[in-house]
Amino acid sequence: MTTAIASPDEDTAFIGHPKGLFVCFATELWERFSFYGMKYLLLLYLTKYHLFSDGAGLEVLGGYAALVYAMPVIGGLLADRYLGMRKAVIFGGILLVLGHLGMAFEGEQARLVAGQVVQDTQALQVFYASLALIVIGVGFLKPNISTIVGQLYSKDDPRRDAGFTIFYMGINLGSFTATLLCGYLGETYGWRYGFGAAGIGMLLGLVTFIRGQKYLRGLAEPPSNEQLKEIVFAGLSRERMIYAAALVGVAVVWQMLQFHGAVGILLNSLSLAVLAGLIWFIVTQCDSDERSRMIVLIVLTLFSVVFWALFEQSAASMTLYADRVMDRELLGVELTASQFGAMNAFFIFLFAPVFAFAWVFLARRGLEPSTPVKFALGIMQAGLGFGALVIGASMPDETGRVAAIWMVLAYLLHTTGELCLSPVGLSAVTKLAVHRVVGVMMGAWFLATAYSEFVAVQLSKLAAIDTHEGEVLNIDAALASYTDLFEFLLMIGLSAGLVLLVISPLLRKGMRGIQ
Repeated sequence: MTTAIASPDEDTAFIGHPKGLFVCFATELWERFSFYGMKYLLLLYLTKYHLFSDGAGLEVLGGYAALVYAMPVIGGLLADRYLGMRKAVIFGGILLVLGHLGMAFEGEQARLVAGQVVQDTQALQVFYASLALIVIGVGFLKPNISTIVGQLYSKDDPRRDAGFTIFYMGINLGSFTATLLCGYLGETYGWRYGFGAAGIGMLLGLVTFIRGQKYLRGLAEPPSNEQLKEIVFAGLSRERMIYAAALVGVAVVWQMLQFHGAVGILLNSLSLAVLAGLIWFIVTQCDSDERSRMIVLIVLTLFSVVFWALFEQSAASMTLYADRVMDRELLGVELTASQFGAMNAFFIFLFAPVFAFAWVFLARRGLEPSTPVKFALGIMQAGLGFGALVIGASMPDETGRVAAIWMVLAYLLHTTGELCLSPVGLSAVTKLAVHRVVGVMMGAWFLATAYSEFVAVQLSKLAAIDTHEGEVLNIDAALASYTDLFEFLLMIGLSAGLVLLVISPLLRKGMRGIQ
């Protein structure tokens, strides 16, 4: 498939960029609106409405988040080989709308009867099925909407980087507004309003994409319509077989989310298989330079698991902390616990341009840190974010609650850490991976991100607290438990970052001249 260059008329359609960029920008904005609109509500909903224990609620959150990050690898491959990006995005969008709107069905609130929790099992089955629809929907939509943006520009188009910058601003705008709005609606008026608003957002995104297809200039079409129409099994065409297989995938994920060990077994098995395959490839198929670069990339990927396992505490232990032991008043405004998740997007808005300018400024003077050093700085800042919460815990107010400013500082440090590590991570994959396995390494990178979600909830479970009908009875004991966890996470971040910093000269040498 060739990449077309926009005509002059299209150039002026959307602040000097192709009209298709606006279509992708708006679609991704609403998709991220729906995703983040429910992400920070999820654990609170499970523990406060359906009265899950902390451990059980965290297992569901971890399984869901891990699968959400793993599925785009499959969705991207299916779109590249068969469906094309347009069909994949529309199919994924339909699943997402159904899933998010299904989340708005609460059922009856769980209650204690003779000391036992009685739950609405039918409502929970709708909940698990809705999560499964979202997981598979993200798998089809997420990787392909980004690919379409790249197709809108030729490789030498000077607007390409600016186009991606605009696109990623849509991601953060969706995240910021959704976390504030859906979090407020869900915790103030009822969970169904928060989840329902997320579903409406996704519906707007899907309508925007369908109505704007003509502006994609045929760049998102299937590689071969004839191949899609070919009958492959039981009278079904290849296209319908893909959709049918996806629905089977929904059913499988529906069950996996209810059996907590299933996702962990899957991730462990996949990780070991990928690592074994990479070791075989490095030993037998690479020359010395390729081998050296691939080893560096694997080391960086493993360290990225540490960073994201710390960073993704935001929807897990940090959200429970905000709900249970924090004075949530900030600048005279009472925030809900889930609304604090908007801090990440807010600080991205503020500091992404600063970091972009700083790296260019330092590079011109030969002072820009190497990729391993940036990774180390990012991990240490993630650890220091928990240090802020530890300090705050040492100064509770008369009711035993911690001031909200310490959570703000934690998010600030986590975001600056993200800006050190995340933008260079995918770039490192494309630069260091051997060309013939760059797709495999990109998949390994996303698998590592998925695995970090699983690790994140295992860490959060260290501070699991017994509650009564979703409420903490002893704030002091809860604060002590969370502080122990955050001290541990602080040490993990500082230790891992320091180790990476110490070995960074060796890793830089192993990159064989690639920065």
